[in-house]
Amino acid sequence: MENYYPTQIKKIDNTALRVQWSDGKVSEIALTKLRDECPCANCKGESVLFESYIPIKTPFKAAGYYEIDKIEVVGNYAISIKWKDGHDTGIYSWDILRKL
Repeated sequence: MENYYPTQIKKIDNTALRVQWSDGKVSEIALTKLRDECPCANCKGESVLFESYIPIKTPFKAAGYYEIDKIEVVGNYAISIKWKDGHDTGIYSWDILRKL
């Protein structure tokens, strides 16, 4: 993948995130997809040596589950999203955002 980076990230009507990329492409990512694809170990699981953690998915979604409270830039490579239900451990790299 090329080294594209966002030039603007904007929330649209509490339903999507619009990302303007350095190559001119514009992406719109539904907040439901963004949260469901959270890359953190709690959401996606992880493997360390010979141990694996696979999270249990529940149909229950807490209030604020799909609502963004705050977005912060992480270095020059990602954003961190704090959701209104308190979840804040997912770091979305530019590559992940671009794929979504």
